[in-house]
Amino acid sequence: MTAFLMAHAPLWPVLLPIFGAGLAACLWNRRMAQRWVAYATVGLLLLASLSLLVQIDRQGVQAIRFGNWDAPFGIVFVADRLGAAMVAITGVLATAVMLFGLADIRRREERAGFHPLFLGMLAGVNGAFLTGDIFNLYVWFEVMLITAMGLLVIGRTRARIDGTVRYAILNLFSTLLFLCGVALLYGATGTLNMADLALVLPELEPSINLTIASLLLLAGFGIKAGYFPLFFWLPASYHTASITVSAIFAGLLTKVGVYACFRVFTLIFTVEDSGIREIVAVLAAGTMLFGVFGAAVQWDVRRILSFHIVSQIGYMLLGLAISTQAALAGAIFYIIHHIIVKANLFMIAGAIHRASGTFDLRKSGGLMYRSPLLAALFLIPALSLAGIPPLSGFWAKLLVIDATFRVGQGWLAALALFVGILTLYSMTKIWMEAFWKAPVLPRRTARKVPGPMLLGIALLSLLTLAIGFMPQALIVYSQQAAAALLDPSAYIGSVFTSGEQPGVP
Repeated sequence: MTAFLMAHAPLWPVLLPIFGAGLAACLWNRRMAQRWVAYATVGLLLLASLSLLVQIDRQGVQAIRFGNWDAPFGIVFVADRLGAAMVAITGVLATAVMLFGLADIRRREERAGFHPLFLGMLAGVNGAFLTGDIFNLYVWFEVMLITAMGLLVIGRTRARIDGTVRYAILNLFSTLLFLCGVALLYGATGTLNMADLALVLPELEPSINLTIASLLLLAGFGIKAGYFPLFFWLPASYHTASITVSAIFAGLLTKVGVYACFRVFTLIFTVEDSGIREIVAVLAAGTMLFGVFGAAVQWDVRRILSFHIVSQIGYMLLGLAISTQAALAGAIFYIIHHIIVKANLFMIAGAIHRASGTFDLRKSGGLMYRSPLLAALFLIPALSLAGIPPLSGFWAKLLVIDATFRVGQGWLAALALFVGILTLYSMTKIWMEAFWKAPVLPRRTARKVPGPMLLGIALLSLLTLAIGFMPQALIVYSQQAAAALLDPSAYIGSVFTSGEQPGVP
């Protein structure tokens, strides 16, 4: 039994939430049963994802060919270091967010299908991280999009419906660009298997079709990731959702687009050979700059954090623009750090609202004295996001900026440092307005923040501290993952390995 589970390790992070979502949907009128199914599924997902991470770290890249169809004809899942890390952090984040959700998810949201939609979204996210076929990447993107739209609109308020429409329009447009890019790619190569594409494309002569395909894929993934200039849908929609939904969105959804860019522009195309290095560099600069400026003028804490999702995505894109092993390693480290910190800050925004009764910083205040534990928990991710040593954000920024300086791109490195200063300004603004200043509203005592909220926040804060004070393990892992991206021979070999494969009937 253990051998069977280990042989199919890349399958469980997707199969478990699919099965859980289906079971929760069958229990539609039994709210408590749905809740138990959801929490049990998330617990099993955490175990399966961490087990996959350990297995890939010890044994290398693993692939599953469904139905024992040989590549490139069959569907394949491939787990390498980057994919396994993304799946593992998804399991950790889902656990923390669901703990927070014990005190935040409303009964009417549960009755409207929160749990099946949430589990379905996790299946879509993990499917995108593990698929070895570019068309199936589109399929998992659509699963993620449909379930995310359901979670956005589940409250049925005017603001949420408006946010869902904005989210849907831009993401459907990105889907159209993605499909057009895939069509051109298939027309030029005759295959959609990503490992096969990595073998076929170097044999082809450069063409306008391949150039357009690479640009369309960059644009399609860029919209989903929140790249400049088409990022405005993100701060217009994320703040409308419940905090539980906003936290998982902030941590994961944009990172799927970032992951797709890293996978496609290292395995199939390369930034340099496709001639888009300068384009990616400008996109990185614009994403950092416009995101942080947008945050600086906001007063709703959720909108501040939403704009900072955009600005921090720019640092990850900067690593792809440089595309050295050091830069990619820094970007991978940054992705993992940002998933943890950004989701945590959104959960803290929910706790601020619970304690003070408002998301508007101008109407808040006094929480440092009335909720000292919440104040301490805020400082950890806030200072980490700003890059204050020795927290995880410091190491993430150091790795990316150092790699940028090393290749002579001083203007990009200087811009990244400037954006870090403005990020600190935004975090200081939240601290001064929500925690330091005297309360504005007449309420003399802050409302109590429920224990499950604090527990979920504390879990991610401890993880941020652990990475910050003991960064070496993650740095080494990120360097190994980056090396595998630049030399995908192990990834390709796992897909085309001859002999018996642990296929799925």
